[in-house]
Amino acid sequence: MRVTQVPPTTPPTDTLYAAGTFNNWNPRSEGYRLVSKSDGTYQLTFPATVTGALEFKLTRGSWQRAETSAQHDEIENRRAELTGKPGYLDVQVANWKDLGQAGKPCASTAVQPNVQVVNPAFLMPQLGRARRVWVYLPAGYTTSPGQRYPVLYMHDGQNVFDACTSFSGEWGVDETLSQLQQQGLDATGSIVVAVAHGDQERLNELSPWRNPQYGGGQGDAYVDFLVQTLKPYIDATYRTLTGREFTGVAGSSMGGLISTYAALKYPLTYSRVGVFSPAFWFAEDSLRSYIRQVPPKPQGAPTAYYLVAGSKEGETMVPLLLQMAQGLRRPDSLANKVQTLVQADGQHAEWFWKREFPAAYRWLKDQHTGRPGTQELRWAAWLEPGPRQLHIAASQEQAGLRKIELTLYNAAGQRVKRSKQAAGSRLNLSRLPAGTYRLMMEQTGRVVGAQQPATCQQQLILPEPAANK
Repeated sequence: MRVTQVPPTTPPTDTLYAAGTFNNWNPRSEGYRLVSKSDGTYQLTFPATVTGALEFKLTRGSWQRAETSAQHDEIENRRAELTGKPGYLDVQVANWKDLGQAGKPCASTAVQPNVQVVNPAFLMPQLGRARRVWVYLPAGYTTSPGQRYPVLYMHDGQNVFDACTSFSGEWGVDETLSQLQQQGLDATGSIVVAVAHGDQERLNELSPWRNPQYGGGQGDAYVDFLVQTLKPYIDATYRTLTGREFTGVAGSSMGGLISTYAALKYPLTYSRVGVFSPAFWFAEDSLRSYIRQVPPKPQGAPTAYYLVAGSKEGETMVPLLLQMAQGLRRPDSLANKVQTLVQADGQHAEWFWKREFPAAYRWLKDQHTGRPGTQELRWAAWLEPGPRQLHIAASQEQAGLRKIELTLYNAAGQRVKRSKQAAGSRLNLSRLPAGTYRLMMEQTGRVVGAQQPATCQQQLILPEPAANK
């Protein structure tokens, strides 16, 4: 490959990389670093093993510094056919995403001020790294201070809201949710939390199992970060509905794989799972075995899975998706709800996932994931920083419900605490040992027209007392 032209704004000290199907789209792969030549070109010699049809793009080390068109628009993947014979593949770079036209920065496409950066370097103690995290707040969040909202956690956060940070187009989640609210199709909306992927660490973090060729194996630590570190912070900072009935996780490709795993590992955290073109091939045997071994969830509360893929995504995509979907439809107390959709024109690309996201979001939000005959209990409970005080709150739709009954169970399923609590109250948990608990919130008394009182439940992690200082 010979890059014969780059924009004049290209810093002379920067290094160019090729990212594509030959290196699993790693934007900073040393094996595909282009060498700067004295004639002003950048060159790369492909390994002899790389032949056939390729797709690729050029970067300066990250997807935030990838190539764009002369008009600073996202470009299609480059395509080439390598025959194995000597020759040059000449390429010209028109523009860079981070430099824009004439060196100007890219203009953000995120809906402002709905999309905010929670932290440009949110600490991930489970992985020893930091990562940018964004949050989308629905319309009405600032003007309805008594309203609480469901939460959807998404991976590959660079691609969720903003074309300027994406590496192959954005999902437009912020625009989609804002439009659904404006059209009256989503009354209150949802909060969306998007976690940036780690570029070269992406494959490692988004699979709990190691692939001999591509890596992986850090997925356990990553999903632990989401549940043990990020979710408690989000619940304490924003007006969320903390129960599993109102919490979802979604992603595409490797993000679809890790979303499936996260919901299986943490059934008391997630009840809604969006799985777009999942990379089940990365660890299919391990995932299939894990699905069979997952124990039943307490109370038999179902989890809703929405799986979608395209027929043009390779030979194994659709068969594996259908096989895993069948495995998730276990005839035991998991009682999962599984929706599968195969689109004839679907491709492994952001434009496809952007198109399919609204239907997936609406289906998942419409699923009733409580016990039969119950109403939704729109209350929340979260640990405050400092002493172990559990803060209890009700969303404005249930402001008339004065009290609920809280029951706390330890990991062995033993009841360790029960209390009736009012909205706005705090429950002291300082005498309980550190560990993981199941918190059940239940409406006191009978509900007219319902077979059972309204309930919701969630996982609660009590840290060691020293961690609260």
